[in-house]
Amino acid sequence: MSHDIERAASVVLVSGPSGAGRSSAINVLEDLGFEAIDNLPLSLVPRLLDGPPLPRPLALGVDVRNRDFSSEATIELVDNLTRRAEVDCELLYLDCDTDTLLRRFSETRRRHPLSPEDPPIVGLQRELELLAPVRDRADVLIDTSALTPHQLRAEVTRWFAPPSGHTMALSIQSFSYKRGLPRGVDMVFDCRFLSNPHWQPELRARDGRDPAVVAHVEADPRFDAFFHRVHELLVSLIDAFVEEGKTSLSVAFGCTGGRHRSVAMSEKMARTLAEAGWRVSKRHRELERQAPPPAAETGTGA
Repeated sequence: MSHDIERAASVVLVSGPSGAGRSSAINVLEDLGFEAIDNLPLSLVPRLLDGPPLPRPLALGVDVRNRDFSSEATIELVDNLTRRAEVDCELLYLDCDTDTLLRRFSETRRRHPLSPEDPPIVGLQRELELLAPVRDRADVLIDTSALTPHQLRAEVTRWFAPPSGHTMALSIQSFSYKRGLPRGVDMVFDCRFLSNPHWQPELRARDGRDPAVVAHVEADPRFDAFFHRVHELLVSLIDAFVEEGKTSLSVAFGCTGGRHRSVAMSEKMARTLAEAGWRVSKRHRELERQAPPPAAETGTGA
């Protein structure tokens, strides 16, 4: 499936019986970078695609709860979208055997949306009958009967992940220990042992994005070993976290003032990971909170 939205708007329609994992699959697609909309009326889908170009691939949940749902209308929609050259459409169907669906309803004590006053089997049988033509039309069919949530995530990812294969979103941050640890980070690394540019008058007013500051920090003989060991650790842990279903990881580098060493380290780590194909965002907390100090300012430094 192409994810090049300049050539075609990528659309995945997600359907399947209640309890088969449709909502979970939509959540996985959202984590993969899709814009997810659940239970959008079928008649509104063409209008959505006729609007401004989509900035991201689109995942649309389609099931019997849709206001204008019918198997005929769903198949007609898929066929119409498939014929449009500017749309790359696929139908993902989450299937599951009846016994497993009934067990899941029993475990959650949910009522079936098609038979809220009757035993779940009544609504389930009706739903499976309604969805049979949709199942037959599916481009991708995933049977979730024996899948754990992690296995379902892996299966959806296998079919719909971006071409790079790197699905986790990484956040790389810098911060000052004087202002405390940032909230919500997964891992923290201390850069205060590196040579401090603050004590160089010509570097004090600059920050870790400045080439001269970067050169000073990287000239520390301990820098290369530190960077490469942290990089190797992150890559090994990222792969493990992805296998366990984690979709985001936040890593913070700290130094005294949060302006020089931690910024330089964060910049290089973010760039290295992005060049390897990971989705990376970066943030420099102290640079965001205050303007760069004048060159004559004194203090404890970064």
